[in-house]
Amino acid sequence: MPKMGNKPKWRRGETRKIQSALLRAVFLASNPQYLERKRIDWEARQKIVLWKKPLVTLHYFLLETLINLKGWIVNLWRWRRFLVAPMLLLVVFGATYYIEGAHQKYVHYLEKKTLWCCYWIGLGILSSVGLGTGLHTFMLYLGPHIAAVTLAAYECNTLNFPEPPYPERIVCPEGGIEATVSLWAILSKVRFEAFMWGVGTAIGELPPYFMARAARMSGPDADDEEFEEFEEMLEEYDSPRGTTSWAKQSVQNLVKKVGFFGILACASIPNPLFDLAGIACGHFLVPFWTFFGATLIGKAIVKMHIQELFVVMTFSKHIVEQMVTLIGSVPKVGPSLQKLFQDYLDSEKVKLHSKTETKNVPGKENWVYWFFEKLVIVMVLYFILSIINSMAQSYTKRMQQQINSQDKMN
Repeated sequence: MPKMGNKPKWRRGETRKIQSALLRAVFLASNPQYLERKRIDWEARQKIVLWKKPLVTLHYFLLETLINLKGWIVNLWRWRRFLVAPMLLLVVFGATYYIEGAHQKYVHYLEKKTLWCCYWIGLGILSSVGLGTGLHTFMLYLGPHIAAVTLAAYECNTLNFPEPPYPERIVCPEGGIEATVSLWAILSKVRFEAFMWGVGTAIGELPPYFMARAARMSGPDADDEEFEEFEEMLEEYDSPRGTTSWAKQSVQNLVKKVGFFGILACASIPNPLFDLAGIACGHFLVPFWTFFGATLIGKAIVKMHIQELFVVMTFSKHIVEQMVTLIGSVPKVGPSLQKLFQDYLDSEKVKLHSKTETKNVPGKENWVYWFFEKLVIVMVLYFILSIINSMAQSYTKRMQQQINSQDKMN
């Protein structure tokens, strides 16, 4: 016979839902103007964007930035005892970097590898942050890098690209021994970059986890709209209203019931709803290393190899030749597009056998590079604009909460 104090987990969950629903019902009954005020505040925040109120948005963005910087400085000061060792290491590394000696070649090698590693980790973080609004750096950077290495491997019949200029630029080695390039060899060549990018994406999933965990541990706040929305989603689990709701609830249920392996499964496949998994893990107080460990393995090892394999197979020599042939079979525009793609491939092959970096001939600028360059610029600008708008709206919400708190006190 079970003890009275030990309720089953599902019983505790039902009790929590009932208590939360009762508290919300009591609060709304005693504050009928709450929903109207929340709607007005939300509409006011949505107007704080650069294309509607540029000066106000920039002003609020700067104020929110200063507040965040102040918070970071305070947190760093609190953890100053743990920062002593890293600071000493930086001082030692700085001294060895500027002192001449035989060790400089090792220092420069370490510097190059560290910067290259940080570059891909940073791109991975940018791809994950923002709850789905992040910069999709796989399509813009990692994917093209893997594709370039794959095309070069089949053209050069080797993966021993001279360093430098690799990895900044790929050039076929002169007088190299040609050999059959295997799929596994290409995967191994780009595995480091892909792994670092995967580590970055795993790190980028931490903010939703920490926010949901902090909200759960501090208790529900009537003014916390994100927490309230997540609570409503949990309550709607038994009655999904559509495919999207069903998918979200399936992810939440998988994480809640399966734990580590559920998180691993969600992180191992291209999953646009993984932000929800991070929120669910934080909400259900999943241990940090359980969440981050499963996310790291899934994104940096399993998912990375899936994406890497897909790109390498797509840009293998025979597949590319078949794609060019299929493009030529498109009615009317096929021959023109085929010529453009063939010219692009030919120009890339010429660059692979050139010692110096070739430049486009005036009037014959490569349209693929032009399009890709403009696409990157547009994506980066959109990402920056979304950050500015989001931070400005966060400051607006901060002011609204202060005003509402003062009204409650009065």
